[in-house]
Amino acid sequence: MSWIIGAVIIIAIALTYVELGAMFPESGGMSKYAQYSHGPMLGFIAAWANWISLVTLVPMEAVAAVQYMSSWPWKWANWTHYFMQGGNITTPGLLVVFAFMIIFTLINFWSIKIMTHFTNLISVFKVLLPTITIIMLFASSFHPANFGHDVKTFMPYGSRAIFEAASGAGIIMSYDAFQTIINIGGELKNPRKNIIRGVLISMLVTAAIYILLQIAFIGAVDPAMIAKNSWHGINFASPFADIAILLGINWLVILLYMDAFVSPFGTGVAFVATASRALAAMTHTKHLPAWLGRLNRRYLVPRFAMIADLILAMILVSVFRNWNLLATVITCATLIAYLTGPVTTITLRKIAPDLDRPYKPGYMRWFAPLTFVLTSLAIYWTMWPTTIQVILVIVLGIPIYFYYEVKYQKRNFKSQFKHAAWLLGYLVFISIMSYCGSDGFGGQNWISYPWDFLVISIASLLFYKFAINSGLEKIDSAARKVNEKIKLEED
Repeated sequence: MSWIIGAVIIIAIALTYVELGAMFPESGGMSKYAQYSHGPMLGFIAAWANWISLVTLVPMEAVAAVQYMSSWPWKWANWTHYFMQGGNITTPGLLVVFAFMIIFTLINFWSIKIMTHFTNLISVFKVLLPTITIIMLFASSFHPANFGHDVKTFMPYGSRAIFEAASGAGIIMSYDAFQTIINIGGELKNPRKNIIRGVLISMLVTAAIYILLQIAFIGAVDPAMIAKNSWHGINFASPFADIAILLGINWLVILLYMDAFVSPFGTGVAFVATASRALAAMTHTKHLPAWLGRLNRRYLVPRFAMIADLILAMILVSVFRNWNLLATVITCATLIAYLTGPVTTITLRKIAPDLDRPYKPGYMRWFAPLTFVLTSLAIYWTMWPTTIQVILVIVLGIPIYFYYEVKYQKRNFKSQFKHAAWLLGYLVFISIMSYCGSDGFGGQNWISYPWDFLVISIASLLFYKFAINSGLEKIDSAARKVNEKIKLEED
């Protein structure tokens, strides 16, 4: 259920960004859209939050690869067992993480073609092996009784646990790769069509694989193990490989251990591309040093941004050596950035109805506020104190914005604050709700479950309305130029 809910939320968010990406196919586009509808301050806050999540994703994938290496069962791989201790990366493991991140960066260093060829090769492996695993687990051992015979046995820890897992276990984050397609939109062939196809097809395929994997896993567990220890007692170091060992499917065990290493490796390479373009795009508004956005003349890739991201990623993983903590931080920061997607989509329809929109579904009028509410709930699920910690990191970017505004731009702060006030107010609200909410989400239980969900849903709709009414009177001129340019090129 958690995987289904995670898929629904991210697919809903992705649909709002598909409309924006098809309108404005440009590198690092997701760092610019909020500025087009609400001005530079909101654009910077959203871009900063998104960039933080992307930079954190790179070390997290490297940590995942090393964590799986440390569980290799073969004698020749005993040296890898020292990479993890108590769920944290050790110093030898950290050095391997650094090496992986350097490789991720180098693969991206020479043009988008090398990166896409590499990730295409990895993607075949990432789709084929899970599909084989699903088939083999269904064919070898499937116990329908493991799903329970009533609501209580189907959800032994209550409905709240479903939502706790959706954000806290990294499930929502697992669907996040759709933004890679949008952020390299300016480098795609026929971007307006391929952005739509790429996002929708990849999201549906990913959701199907993830959900079927969970069904196959639950059904494959020996009922005797559940009867003896309950589900809390099921604790595998490498779940699918361990299930395959118990079932005696040795060839699948080898493939699964390989995939557990290869899959995070492939994802890390893709997110180096996304993070560097997000950072480079932020320099276009003159709120970060211009050299960070400089492109290599021959390969047209933002190498300085890649190096800056690599250094920051190394610092982050040196401080946060736990995969689960990194995953929760990423989820919270990403979702805060994604709040602007449905708002920007509808605001642009309001202030610039004449823009060319290759993808313009009629349902977006009611779908956008629903997406805003779902995103708000998912932010809340990341739990106190992660919510306030991530919000503070996002707020730390605001002094950087003001410094460059005072030094170079010298624009009207009052006007900028007017367009961004809804998000600043929202961050205060969700911080308070996270602290006051139910204890299952780390709060004080002053507003218990499910009343906390109701309060957040109603307040989110009010903030959504506030956000739409806070839009610019007319669209940012840079957005109109991008939209007109791509239409002329395709014509």
